[in-house]
Amino acid sequence: MRSLIKSRIQESIEAKQAILGDDTLLAYIHRLAEAMLVTLKRGGKIIFAGNGGSFADAQHLAAEFTSRFTKERNPLPALVLGANSSSMSAIGNDYGYSQVFARELACLARPEDLFLAISTSGNSDNIIRAVDIANEKGLDVWALTGEAGGRLSGMCQCIMVPSTDTGRIQECHIMIGHIVCELVEKNQC
Repeated sequence: MRSLIKSRIQESIEAKQAILGDDTLLAYIHRLAEAMLVTLKRGGKIIFAGNGGSFADAQHLAAEFTSRFTKERNPLPALVLGANSSSMSAIGNDYGYSQVFARELACLARPEDLFLAISTSGNSDNIIRAVDIANEKGLDVWALTGEAGGRLSGMCQCIMVPSTDTGRIQECHIMIGHIVCELVEKNQC
């Protein structure tokens, strides 16, 4: 049991060290924070989406923006697609699960907004469809994925965590989200 604990901690450290040693990836993280700042300064909002653990990460990060993260400040506009369970179940029932995020995004998003898709594989059909809508509407579109990037890698600006392990990818996604939130707070407030 202890060896498994140590192994998972070591894997998490290695994934984060790989990010730390990748100047291109660090630059993308910086660019995401800058893009969020531009979005907020022009009156836009940050829109998140994800499935399962990535949905939980999306909710976590949106809460950091609308509440506070490292310091007292005014709330920053952020929302999570799928958080309205009645809307999500109605869309899923009437149009199929592949449309649950796209239909919400179609009515909630404006060109001044930023859409951040979170998908460990980069291949979730409902996320792909939402990215299509975000691109059509002229949003600044970003994704957090695993190392391959999946289909999302060719559709938007993609921060690809150098791992194929879902748990390690999600740990890095939340770390990246915390970093960009802190950068936004330090420069917005």
